[in-house]
Amino acid sequence: MKIRSLIALAATVLGSTAVTLAQAAAAPPAPAGFRGEFLNEVAFVGKRLNDLANAMPADKYSWRPAAGVRSVGEVYVHVGLGNVFLSSFAGAKIPEGYTRDMEKTLTDKAKVVDAMKNSFDHLKSFATGMSDADLEKKVKIFGGLEVTQRELMVIILNHMHEHLGQSIAYARMNSVTPPWSETSDSPKPAKS
Repeated sequence: MKIRSLIALAATVLGSTAVTLAQAAAAPPAPAGFRGEFLNEVAFVGKRLNDLANAMPADKYSWRPAAGVRSVGEVYVHVGLGNVFLSSFAGAKIPEGYTRDMEKTLTDKAKVVDAMKNSFDHLKSFATGMSDADLEKKVKIFGGLEVTQRELMVIILNHMHEHLGQSIAYARMNSVTPPWSETSDSPKPAKS
């Protein structure tokens, strides 16, 4: 009986390892150079924004520091919209469901988090779907300003970082500590 259990366990482990290896072999290699750096930064900032969005209580998603300023939830939706609409200047297709009025209409925490998370996946497809030569192609953005696709990608990263900072400030104002600053290797304040 024990031998059969061990054989079954070994078959399961080997089978799942084979599936994982097959999936890895089928996946296209990650781009090198600037596109790879862009993807690394999207993953880094995206994880921070997602972690913070998940840490914020749902009842704080409507909180705003002052009248006329984006709420917590509106900031996260704005990041997602920025990701999909800015990349559309370079020809990326806007995913279904993303509309300019989402900032005001999408208020459910789970749906806000999903919209933002899916926008990071969209950026991954955007960057992997282009060639290095595409980086030098010119595109027109706001009011006809002409930039390279590389510059557009830098604008996207700057936009994400700007709103990560805003989101950190919002979290701190609501007594929410960013999850990554709670790690065991983070310096702890001295107790008095």
